[in-house]
Amino acid sequence: MSVDVGAVPVQKAKNFPLYRTVSRFVRDPLRELLRISAAAGGEVARLDLGASHPYLVTHPDHVQQVLRKDSQNFVRDGTFWQPLHGLFGDSIMSEYDEWELSKRILQPVFSTKTIRSLSDHMAQAINDAVRQLDEPAREDRSIEVLPEMGRIVHDTVIKVLFGDKIRQAEADRLIPGMERLATSIAFRFLLPFVPKSIPLPGDRAFAEGLRVMDETLYELVERFRYDPGEGYDIFTALCQARMAEGSGLDDNWIRDNLLAMWATSTETTTVALTWLWPMLDARPDVTERLCTEVREVVGDEDVRPDHLHRLPYVKQVVQELLRMYPVGWIFPRIALNDTVVGGVPVKAGQTVLISPFMTHRLESVWDRPLEFDPERFTPEKNRVRHRYAYYPFGGGPHQCIGRHVFNMEAELILTAILSRFSPSLVATDTPVEARIGATLRPNQPLQLKLRPVDRFR
Repeated sequence: MSVDVGAVPVQKAKNFPLYRTVSRFVRDPLRELLRISAAAGGEVARLDLGASHPYLVTHPDHVQQVLRKDSQNFVRDGTFWQPLHGLFGDSIMSEYDEWELSKRILQPVFSTKTIRSLSDHMAQAINDAVRQLDEPAREDRSIEVLPEMGRIVHDTVIKVLFGDKIRQAEADRLIPGMERLATSIAFRFLLPFVPKSIPLPGDRAFAEGLRVMDETLYELVERFRYDPGEGYDIFTALCQARMAEGSGLDDNWIRDNLLAMWATSTETTTVALTWLWPMLDARPDVTERLCTEVREVVGDEDVRPDHLHRLPYVKQVVQELLRMYPVGWIFPRIALNDTVVGGVPVKAGQTVLISPFMTHRLESVWDRPLEFDPERFTPEKNRVRHRYAYYPFGGGPHQCIGRHVFNMEAELILTAILSRFSPSLVATDTPVEARIGATLRPNQPLQLKLRPVDRFR
């Protein structure tokens, strides 16, 4: 959709020149972006990054225009999208016809009926994974949060992605391979305009992680080339689509979608659940109410999907967690045609950055935005909130198709842990802050003590 710029009132974007921001960007890019967002106060801001001058869009009205109303004019393309396209190829994370095809094939996997069929398998995997925390809890040993959350998430996601078709040895290769990709892509993500011929920190580790992922996924595809079998898992759906007569799909397409779904469903969930524990540590009243609800409903049982509808506060806690640390903290769009956003002319080819992380922290949108408060997400408050004041999974046609699986998985994991343990975060010498990258990981390892709960009282 193009807009006649001369037909509507226009204004200049708030400009943040490089000479004023570069030193702060070098020291702490996330803090500087938050400062710029706060200074813009919801107005469209123009960032001067030297080689690039993207617009930062945070106001809910403007976000709605970019992601929904004019979504056909703002596409996942351009310089800032290159690192992700290089990783995920022509998959559900791409654009145009390739995205349409992948979405059409994958959408049924995330239908209500299919999720219901998968939920019992997810719960079993989560209970088995959480049960492995019994030993460090009995021995009064702390656990390192991020790798333990990652282990639980990976064990669960494997069921959704591959059903019973993946061998344990293959899963054991994929997990560290994905970890290597997630941690080494940061510089390419932040500096997408740097040519690949110029080495950046993390390039070598990224290449090694990608090699492991590719070898393992292609071996899996080859093993089920002629008979993918039955199942509700993503791998089966992709293989069956490729085998359909005249599909024109190949092994690369399966690999691209498997890697895209693996990355987006493991890294994001792991990081979100890692941030949960410092959030709860700062609000003992929230933790007490949460534990009371979980233990009254679950008792001495393993957590089941049918418990969740009786755990409204668990849901509110997860929703507030995603306000503080949304699954995608920033993502780019490029304008296909001249248009106007928030009164600011945006020319064809210019980049717009959308950030749930920034919108969710706007004082003009949220009361006490830096405070963790699940009471924001009561049914009454949800009904009156602007649709794009809260969009942890994006919005419009590209809204994450796996968002319902994420919510169920996060709620089951949180419930399983709190039904068995009383957690306490080990104090750190320095403040826990976010480190910028493809996701927002904590800037230091977090340790958690788990005291076993008497579940048979």
